[in-house]
Amino acid sequence: QVQLVESGGGLVQAGGSLRLSCAPSGRTFSANAMGWFRQAPGKEREFVARIRWTGGWTYYADSVKGRFTISRDNAKNTVYLQMNSLKPEDTAVYYCAARVGYSDPGTLLRNLHDYDRWGQGTQVTVSS
Repeated sequence: QVQLVESGGGLVQAGGSLRLSCAPSGRTFSANAMGWFRQAPGKEREFVARIRWTGGWTYYADSVKGRFTISRDNAKNTVYLQMNSLKPEDTAVYYCAARVGYSDPGTLLRNLHDYDRWGQGTQVTVSS
């Protein structure tokens, strides 16, 4: 079973930056798209951003648009989430997800069920 491993989480002050990374552990695979989700205490897991592996098209939640950037490194089979201007409300466990199966290019891929593989999550805490 292919696992996704996130790294880069931590504690940062409001206004600061962090960069999260996600890569497969063990056998590599070809993903159609990769996404980031987050879950704050007592809340549902929510969509943050996704990137199409071919073409690099990106899509963001309104709450992070202009502050977060998702990117990928094809050679390293790694996806990144650069988070700038962090706010206390960005505090959450951040999860990486992969969509292995085909999806129509017009599909937003912003729901949990759109993804086949998940990482264990990495904690991001933003202090005020």
